[in-house]
Amino acid sequence: MENKPAKRTGTITRINGNMVMAETDSFIVQNEVAFILHEEERLKSEVIRIRGNQAEMQVYESTQGLKVGDKVEFSEELLSVELGPGLLGQIFDGVQNPLPQIAKECGYFLKRGVYLKALSDDIKWDFSPSAKKGDILLAGQSIGFVPENIFQHRIMVPFSFSGPQEIISIAGQGKYSPKEPVAVLKDKEGRQRECFLTQFWPVKVPISAYAEKLKPAQPMVTKMRLIDSLFPVSLGGTYCIPGPFGAGKTVLQQLVSRHAEVDIVIIAACGERAGEVVETLKTFPEIIDPRTSRPLSERTVIICNTSSMPVAARESSVYTAVTIAEYYRQMGLDVLLLADSTSRWAQAMREMSGRLEEIPGEEAFPAYLESRIASFYERAGRVRLYDGSFASVTIGGAVSPAGGNFEEPVTQATLKVVGAFHGLSRERSDARRYPAIDPLISWSKYSSFIDEKKISRGHEILRRSHDVGQMMKVIGEEGTSLADYTDYLKGDFFDFVYLQQNAFDKVDEATSQERQKYTYDFIYEILEGEFAFADKEEALGFFHRLRQAFRGWNSQAWKTPEFSKTEEEIRSSVKDKISRKEEGVNV
Repeated sequence: MENKPAKRTGTITRINGNMVMAETDSFIVQNEVAFILHEEERLKSEVIRIRGNQAEMQVYESTQGLKVGDKVEFSEELLSVELGPGLLGQIFDGVQNPLPQIAKECGYFLKRGVYLKALSDDIKWDFSPSAKKGDILLAGQSIGFVPENIFQHRIMVPFSFSGPQEIISIAGQGKYSPKEPVAVLKDKEGRQRECFLTQFWPVKVPISAYAEKLKPAQPMVTKMRLIDSLFPVSLGGTYCIPGPFGAGKTVLQQLVSRHAEVDIVIIAACGERAGEVVETLKTFPEIIDPRTSRPLSERTVIICNTSSMPVAARESSVYTAVTIAEYYRQMGLDVLLLADSTSRWAQAMREMSGRLEEIPGEEAFPAYLESRIASFYERAGRVRLYDGSFASVTIGGAVSPAGGNFEEPVTQATLKVVGAFHGLSRERSDARRYPAIDPLISWSKYSSFIDEKKISRGHEILRRSHDVGQMMKVIGEEGTSLADYTDYLKGDFFDFVYLQQNAFDKVDEATSQERQKYTYDFIYEILEGEFAFADKEEALGFFHRLRQAFRGWNSQAWKTPEFSKTEEEIRSSVKDKISRKEEGVNV
């Protein structure tokens, strides 16, 4: 019997908050996981810098009570996550600890140094093979599947296997646990390895087991009119939602996660306040998915890392979330990752950079802030898999700039790499105009399903209305011409009846693509119409009645008799006003 090599160990020489320095006589691997042994505890950490025989590590737990001389054990493994059936519906922390199971074992005051297996070995899954003996496969190709909620969860050749793999044997249909091998594969060197229902993958290495990465082209329908029509997001694209505290980032993300036309939603609560995270954890199990009429949590994974948890875990939570998103993308699914918020992750980087005594950049953030943020968003994308199917990971990151200042480094670094910018406005939020995305500062590089010329015209009308409104604040309504005042009312009408949505109305909270196109075209006709008003009071009264009628129309179900009746009434009143203008009649 061969003797196992002795584990590489070291001793702590310095402690600075969540940064610990250890010295060892053995070799050290960048980004490998190390465990600090303190009494009966094993505290997980990651090597982030190496200086000779010194390893500087960020610890994913509280370092209270640690002392110089404590032993460190190096694992020879990178920080990895377990991938396999059973992820959906789970709540993990940043290092993929299943929080409900830890709560059962430790109580609600979680103990440090407790790490449970992410996926249970006791559950048996109903495996059906899709490949046969003698088949030659590549990493990421399917050998079979198991049912997971509403999906067929593909069991794939492990991503760590390189080159063609020949199937030597494969299990028949039946129930298997993650401990039982379901296939034996042989590479071109003749080395045979077993394949299980689960596999491990390092979180900071993108999964690239696909044939081609494509440019995002197909719109991701969120059913939020303001987003889909004016500032669209593509499947496989990236976008950010910066905004001040209380402007509605979390509510907007929850609405998008519920109604967006994607298969899987991954939520990374990265450093958010515990109150908001608790609200998410309580709300999601009760939300019914409108597509399946089943709990939304059945196609959701939540990575939970609150601001009261150790700061180093914020970084791991972001990478854990995107790795799980890439895993489900490999099954031919469209995945949406919502990170809330990347500012807290950047603050954790700033704190760790300070402890490493690195030269600071702007506002004390590390000089590599932009490259880290870019590398995260670059893991989004639409891909063509080896079987010819298409899949995507779309990343939406919330940013929480201090005081709502969009000029700060995190927001600016994010804007350089994302494809759409949905800037939340304190002014719109205070005016109860939700979603509070400011149409005058937001932008998107992606194409919408609405005609581009009509979108541009909508932007022009909003800008013109805002300019007249600002002018009226100076010279008053009396000093404004009737034509300018009408332009102001048109923009305000467009904002009120189309850009704003009532999240508490079952119909208005989400608008289908077909209805958005129909409604936008109707409103476009009104905005382009030339109206004749005797005075400003009449113009105000007309648009006030019109927007109230539209607000009621928005709450009526699509293509019902009530919907058609209200539409006919609106069209009649608008046609009457425009036709009387064309006849030259003074109204």
